[in-house]
Amino acid sequence: MDDHPLLRDGISALIDGQGDIALCGEASSGAEALERYRALRPDVTLMDLQMPGMNGLDAVIAIRSEFPTARIIILTNYKGDVPARALLRAGASGYLLKSGVRTQLLDAIRKVYIGSTYVQSEILDDFEQHPVSEHLSSREITIMRMVARGLTNKEIAKDIGVSTETVKVALKNVFFKLDATDRTEAAITATRRGFLEL
Repeated sequence: MDDHPLLRDGISALIDGQGDIALCGEASSGAEALERYRALRPDVTLMDLQMPGMNGLDAVIAIRSEFPTARIIILTNYKGDVPARALLRAGASGYLLKSGVRTQLLDAIRKVYIGSTYVQSEILDDFEQHPVSEHLSSREITIMRMVARGLTNKEIAKDIGVSTETVKVALKNVFFKLDATDRTEAAITATRRGFLEL
């Protein structure tokens, strides 16, 4: 379920003619995906991460809360390990980059259908490179979002109601966790890994 008709058409064309896979419905938003899931109960659901209204993460949580055995594969452009981990923790059964749809989607559907988890190898490599212990706290993510917008330590401190020293300590922790030497490198790494996208 994706909000881009061209991608949905491409997926439909890819699935068309497969003897063991059939498309049973489509949705263009997270809320519609939940409604369609209730009506159709598909064996495997393809879900975009970014959709209008209810995003893919919220839709996965909503579907899995009603249907704990639902099998959902996330399709996204976000390469970072952070959104992938969040979605898998929320109950997604697969995580596939849209760039891999043409070559890997059918395999992903078949593996998830039989109960396996499918994560694109590029994302698995990120999992290995970035252990869970490297995750940023919610305060560190808030500070990094402000750094990415170009705010100074003083401006960040004022905005979130802490001392400038607290911001400096948080940034030192971020630099260590992201193996960054400065604010720019930390912001780039945090964005690439997906900390600033969720």
